[in-house]
Amino acid sequence: MNPPASKVINGADVSPARTAEISHEQLLLRTLIDNLPDCIYAKDATGRKTMANPADLKNLRCKTEAEAVGKSDFDLFPREIAEQFWADDQRVIQGQPVINREEFFLDEQGRKRWLLTSKLPLHDPDGKIVGLVGIGRDITARKEAEAKLEEAHKQLLEVSRQAGMSEVATSVLHNVGNVLNSVNVSSSLISEKIRASKVPNIAKAVSLMRAHESDLAGFLANDPKGKQLLDYLSNLAVHLAQEQEEILSEAGSLAKKIMHIKEIVAMQQSYAKSPGIRESLSGADLMEDAVGMNIGSMERHHIKVVREYAAVPPILAEKHKVLQILVNVIRNAKYACDNSGREDKQITLRIANGDHTVKISVADNGVGIPAENMTRIFNLGFTTKKNGHGFGLHSGALAAKELGGKLAAFSEGPDRGATFTLELPVQKTTATA
Repeated sequence: MNPPASKVINGADVSPARTAEISHEQLLLRTLIDNLPDCIYAKDATGRKTMANPADLKNLRCKTEAEAVGKSDFDLFPREIAEQFWADDQRVIQGQPVINREEFFLDEQGRKRWLLTSKLPLHDPDGKIVGLVGIGRDITARKEAEAKLEEAHKQLLEVSRQAGMSEVATSVLHNVGNVLNSVNVSSSLISEKIRASKVPNIAKAVSLMRAHESDLAGFLANDPKGKQLLDYLSNLAVHLAQEQEEILSEAGSLAKKIMHIKEIVAMQQSYAKSPGIRESLSGADLMEDAVGMNIGSMERHHIKVVREYAAVPPILAEKHKVLQILVNVIRNAKYACDNSGREDKQITLRIANGDHTVKISVADNGVGIPAENMTRIFNLGFTTKKNGHGFGLHSGALAAKELGGKLAAFSEGPDRGATFTLELPVQKTTATA
């Protein structure tokens, strides 16, 4: 029995085994294109689609590739958006690639979706530009996160203004700023990974195959570049999978940081809702809320926080006034530790029972307080900070007095740390017969 005869494909004598191998390679390439999460498409010189993968079809609101092929952006998008895409495409057709440019469109629900797009000229075998190949990565989540951060910042400023809690607002804004620094780091890492992405190489591979479309079999079988293409695509697929995992991981971290900002804003809003109203409050909950508004700054300055909470009865007080005092005292303790220059910076939070009172203390191992300043630290206008105004401790002492308690300070002197204690009356219980 004679073996199957070879076939002549585009002028090249290709054996049946090699023909099957080429078909398999083409299937692998199309499988890669169809299963990547990024939009991959091609257009001819008139701007009409010649190829679109499933991710692109979803954005085009087309169920099949046949629905998209032959259509221009003017058939698929609102005119004002299509005109922007057309202007972009014309520059690419003139030989000017577009790399990692942000652009948007409206999905079928009318929501704005953002893509990070790259477009490359597509050449025929003679080197003439006959169209373009494009790749778009969905960055809607990042753009929405940036918008939410801006909105959260605006809400925080408005709530702080309405509540009149200048000391609390300053600490909240400072802490949000610290978290925003981390957000910026994550955002920069994501942007850097996207800028360094190998995704545009897919377009180059497609462009290379398009350039040899008239003799694709011969190119894959005989050309050194064609022979290397399959291995290159396999390695590229592995790299892109790893790249996607890294970006998703960083995006998850970014989402957690945004949630932290939302929690800070929500916490501040809860204290602004009922000024002037005394409530039954937990000392531990009050302390933790105050710490939460400073924790970002303390973590950034590597300050250890130790908690020593005893079981105490609830207190009856105005939440926003207690928070104002505690936030200011914790922030001062942070500055004292930071200015000490020591490595083992530590703040100890204590809650203990007093004589029909609850004692809430904040102790630090920072710069301490000289004896001559102990009688002046609660005076209006007295401050040792370079940019201080001398209002925080004075207003805190007044607020404690209004709540029926007191704010006291203790220090053994310079470099010996300091302790500030807020003492508030416990909630009286009604006797029952």
